[in-house]
Amino acid sequence: MSESSFTLLREIGSFSIAPREEIRFSIEAYHGFRYVSIRRYIQTDDFCGATRDGVTLTPEIIHALAAKIALLPDAIESIKTAQVGKFAKRPGICIIVSVGEFKGKRGLDLRQWQQDIGWTKKGVWIPLEFLPQIKRLLRQTCEALAEQPIDDF
Repeated sequence: MSESSFTLLREIGSFSIAPREEIRFSIEAYHGFRYVSIRRYIQTDDFCGATRDGVTLTPEIIHALAAKIALLPDAIESIKTAQVGKFAKRPGICIIVSVGEFKGKRGLDLRQWQQDIGWTKKGVWIPLEFLPQIKRLLRQTCEALAEQPIDDF
């Protein structure tokens, strides 16, 4: 695999958000660093695979994010539209996680913000009804990150 691409280290899990559409959590490596990928995958008559809707997060961000998401109540109707957290990814780039509305549905938005240009196209929106699955996969991701990597990447 080329040096400029991500290498899949471990699939954490996935859940279906619509027919032929799912959100996948995985741990990947890029230039010797581990990242967590949260990405939307689709299956159509012409295409099956990852979409551009996704974000990569450092292990530090995942641990902080999992702690913030764990505090959200299970009764999603009581969750207010608001920013959940802002996490530094690299100098000038951060991930902003918020609860908001899109096309009449409430969801969790993980989006990248770049200091010099503002919002980027990197991000994923997950309907809030899947909060239990999000919490579970974030917890499993933190546990997997704590384990010793099997392969040298």
